[in-house]
Amino acid sequence: MNMYVGNLNYRVKEGDLEQAMSAYGVVTSVKVIKDRETGFAFVEMEDDQDAAKAINELNGSEFMGRQLVIKEALPKRM
Repeated sequence: MNMYVGNLNYRVKEGDLEQAMSAYGVVTSVKVIKDRETGFAFVEMEDDQDAAKAINELNGSEFMGRQLVIKEALPKRM
């Protein structure tokens, strides 16, 4: 499952997120995207059940001083 992780601290690096998410299962990719004020990321996990558990337990939690927003990333609509 591919997940959107929002409201990231600007200092968050891909390794930081990979380490946090790997507590829930196998992380296959992490891509952090930064803008001027905040950042967001896409994290992909191998198993959908592990990803769902990560979403349930980490959404709204504090990570590096910011409250995370985590949800399933939906395909881009055309």
